[in-house]
Amino acid sequence: MACSKQCLLFVLTVFTLAIRTSFALPEVIRIGGLFDSSDPMPESAFRQALDRINENGRFLPKSNLVSLSERLPPSDSHFASRRVCQMLRNGLAAVLGPSSSSTSSHVQSICDALEIPHVNTGCQSRLRRTQYAINLHPHPTALGQAYVDVIRTWDWKTFTILYEEEESMVRLQLLLKVSTTSGFKINVRKLPETTNYRPFLKEIDAKGERHIVLDCSAETLAVVLKQAQQVGLITSSYSFFITSLDLHTLDLEDYRYSGTNITGLRLVDLNKIKAANLTKAYSSTSRYYNPTLMSPNATTFTTETALTYDAVHMIAKALGELDRSQDVRVKSLNCDGVDTWIHGNSLINYMTLVEMEGLTGFIKFDTQGYRTFFYLSILELTPEGLTAVSSWNPIDGANVTRPTVTEATTFFDDNLVNKTLIVSSKLSDPYFMLKESADMLTGNDRFEGFVVDVIDEVSKLLGFKYILRTAADSNYGTLDPVTGEWNGIIRELMEEKADLGIADLSITYEREQVVDFSLPFMNTGISILYKKPQKQPPSLFSFLSPLSVEVWIYMCAAYVGISLALFILARLTPLEWVNPHPCDPNPKEYENQFNFLNSTWFTIGSLMQQGCDLAPRATSTRMVAGIWWFFTMIMISSYTANLAAFLTIERVESPISSVEDLAKQTKIKYGIVGSGSTLALFRDAKIATYQRMWQFMEANNRSSTPQMPGPYVKSNMEGVERVQDSKGLYAFLMESSTIEFFTERKCDLTQVGGMIDSKGYGIAMRPGSPYRAAISQAVLKLQETNRLLILKSRWWKEKRGGGACKDEGGGSSAASELGLANVGGVFVVLVCGLGIAIFISLCEFAWEARKIVNEEGGSFWKGMLREFRSAVRTRGNTKPVKRRYGSSVARSESKL
Repeated sequence: MACSKQCLLFVLTVFTLAIRTSFALPEVIRIGGLFDSSDPMPESAFRQALDRINENGRFLPKSNLVSLSERLPPSDSHFASRRVCQMLRNGLAAVLGPSSSSTSSHVQSICDALEIPHVNTGCQSRLRRTQYAINLHPHPTALGQAYVDVIRTWDWKTFTILYEEEESMVRLQLLLKVSTTSGFKINVRKLPETTNYRPFLKEIDAKGERHIVLDCSAETLAVVLKQAQQVGLITSSYSFFITSLDLHTLDLEDYRYSGTNITGLRLVDLNKIKAANLTKAYSSTSRYYNPTLMSPNATTFTTETALTYDAVHMIAKALGELDRSQDVRVKSLNCDGVDTWIHGNSLINYMTLVEMEGLTGFIKFDTQGYRTFFYLSILELTPEGLTAVSSWNPIDGANVTRPTVTEATTFFDDNLVNKTLIVSSKLSDPYFMLKESADMLTGNDRFEGFVVDVIDEVSKLLGFKYILRTAADSNYGTLDPVTGEWNGIIRELMEEKADLGIADLSITYEREQVVDFSLPFMNTGISILYKKPQKQPPSLFSFLSPLSVEVWIYMCAAYVGISLALFILARLTPLEWVNPHPCDPNPKEYENQFNFLNSTWFTIGSLMQQGCDLAPRATSTRMVAGIWWFFTMIMISSYTANLAAFLTIERVESPISSVEDLAKQTKIKYGIVGSGSTLALFRDAKIATYQRMWQFMEANNRSSTPQMPGPYVKSNMEGVERVQDSKGLYAFLMESSTIEFFTERKCDLTQVGGMIDSKGYGIAMRPGSPYRAAISQAVLKLQETNRLLILKSRWWKEKRGGGACKDEGGGSSAASELGLANVGGVFVVLVCGLGIAIFISLCEFAWEARKIVNEEGGSFWKGMLREFRSAVRTRGNTKPVKRRYGSSVARSESKL
């Protein structure tokens, strides 16, 4: 009996093994892949996943997966259908992709008709799946719940939803439903169908909305964020929630230090991508290399790429499970036929049962075949980059821990938490300004500017709230020497109408006596704002500009002097008197080629670098010619080099270059703001220059009329406008930091000279304020983290038309004419050379005269004088030949 049981067990075991052996999969199983032609990474991940499965052999030890992939143009459903039908003729076990909704619908219809499993990785708008479809992308309803949980964590009560496509509303519908149950105030706007979103974003900003939910593709997201920065939405006052799961693939370097709260979600597990060593597969030595991928890393792996990789592994695992229960055969199918794949239904059922870890986390489908359970990383942009601050899952929701106000204030001694302070300021660009839509807003939302951001940053560090308002009399705060009373912001602090005062408010000794100041948040000094001199068109005789008038005069004198010297020396030296007829051995006269006209022609030809057919013979005349050529070479080279600079550079000369120049003249009027530290600086000045300037301004103020206003203005903007309208007859003295702001936007203005003093802007407080130490430490903290520098760059360079004026250059390097000091050495060389030539010429003349005296007899000096008279009295360029005594010609003539 026992033997029969053992025999039966043996038979069953053999039968089972035989059945499993007969159910083996084909050696080659083809998987179809359809991909968007604009993104090569999903296709590369598809092929890489197939190769790794084949190399591993864990899922399909006796079969190899082979890819049949096609790249499809976007939204071309007809082309996609033809390609799928062509691929199905080769026999497919499954079709993967495409991610486009419109194209995927047509592919899905074909797969349903032929009972071929269709795997998708894109976010689809269809909430219900067909029998032969499965999607690894998180279900839109589950994603919508994630959006709701995150926004509830941020405690947003009102926000605006900006979406790109109508399909987005499927994911956002749960968020819209919550507005009716939770009391959220939601505005929904569709992004315009254009690449210029700036007017649209300005409209959003004008309505005062600070919380924005942005639902669009990663490509559109990059453009929207860039243009949002350009119109001033990327600041600490704004918060963005990005619904795209590919936020981690964008370059957010420009926004890291903006203070903007940019929050997003990520499905991809970067650690698993790094652990799987997938990025090395895209190197130039790999068979997956694609030059368009630009050296991908873990942060550039899109969600679709990771889902594609996971989808291939899911298909392989389902095929392995199917192999254990059925004899699977893949056959060719025709889209126009009636045949179907009998194993398609079983394979899709095994896919819905798959549970595995992938690059997108844990993969599991619910009873309906949807991926509703998944993990999302909640990302927040910090100065260090995108940081995962928490995670989300359908069971636990979002659990984000952010620093509380109490944690932020533990660094400071004074406790300002939950207190509301009145902050007084004065309207002044770019420190404290009204928004363009201020009439539509209330409270602090009406104001913007550098000091608004500064006080906002300080309040975040110290945990207090604040109310902004302008000083009643719109003044900074100046002591009236007659009444002894203060005005402006300082007066409001003294009368306890305000707790803090912040503006471009200078820290001065007088103000420190009546109020307290924090550490300065900006250092500056008084300088001169002046209208840029207009560039003058070049004159008709601008070619004379490279050399000064003095040099031109010396050159003309040198030309005349060298011409005369050459003429005289040529007549003195006997070597320049030559036989005009070389064939006649006994000429009656000698000829000299250097008459006065020829001498001037030779000199001018050398000066113009054209040469001449005359050539000096004597050493003295050659010495003159050589030194003249050297002189002209240097002068012409210098002239040519400087001429090029003069013809290409327009010189701009300002009538003033410093405060001393301004004080010395009376033609250009100048002024200051009629109340503030600048006025006190000149009024109480001990320096003679500043005293003279104060007296000049006071005199102009006393003689002012409605047609001729005085030097004092009510605000910096009024002073700037006067400088622009003055045609160069008015200069305005103000802080250099404010001058920098205006010269960035008004290209006809410039700063003249440096700073005449040094001062700082601080936050003013009531005298004896207990907040002084805490606020000073907060300012110091902002300085150490470069936050103040970032804010200054934003308001000076970016906001309100910043960066409109570019430095034209050339002003400080304009060409200047060459004076005698530059080329005087050349004239010295010319004079020395001329002296040497004269000496040589005298030696030649004396040597010839000595020969004549030795032959004819007589005194040497008398002979010299006789020869000199002969040379001087010779007219023209010829002279008779003097027959020496004893020569054959002389003897024959004496016989006759």
